[in-house]
Amino acid sequence: MSKLNIGIILGSTRQGRLSPQVGEWVKSVADKRGDANYEIVDIADFKLPLLGEVDATEQATAWNAKLASLDGFVFIVQEYNHSITASLKNALDYARDAWNNKAAGIVSYGAVGGARAAEHLRGILGELSVADVRVHPALSLFTDFEGFKPGNPNESVFKPADLHLTNVNGMLDQVLAWSGALKTLR
Repeated sequence: MSKLNIGIILGSTRQGRLSPQVGEWVKSVADKRGDANYEIVDIADFKLPLLGEVDATEQATAWNAKLASLDGFVFIVQEYNHSITASLKNALDYARDAWNNKAAGIVSYGAVGGARAAEHLRGILGELSVADVRVHPALSLFTDFEGFKPGNPNESVFKPADLHLTNVNGMLDQVLAWSGALKTLR
């Protein structure tokens, strides 16, 4: 059996975002496992306009093709006003069938570990027929990002506590198990 393809989706598009640091860390942990093909999928690269405002056939086709090539996902989610970013919600809405019958893990960060954004995302994923796994690494802006200052995250350096490795690996174990099982439905 060939290895599963898991996309690590960066859930923010704004300047100075911290998600690339978190995504690269998750990918480095995942790559050491050698049990799947992991890749960073940056929604900013797809330049999706607001859904329904302009013709975005080209962007939507590329986005859906990328999602269709993946067997599962790890969402890097930051909390904005107790929810996910508008850019992530927009990207989720640009696809339907490409999400179906796949598994997802969530790695979140924020003032309270991004827990509220992760819970909001779980409801959306359910509607898209994505099975989200239970293990959820939640990172604190105040203890896992050195130099974090509210309103000026650009100077922050991601330095996760060692304890998060256990949760990331547990989450990846579940994503792979569920992604393999759900692949039989597609």
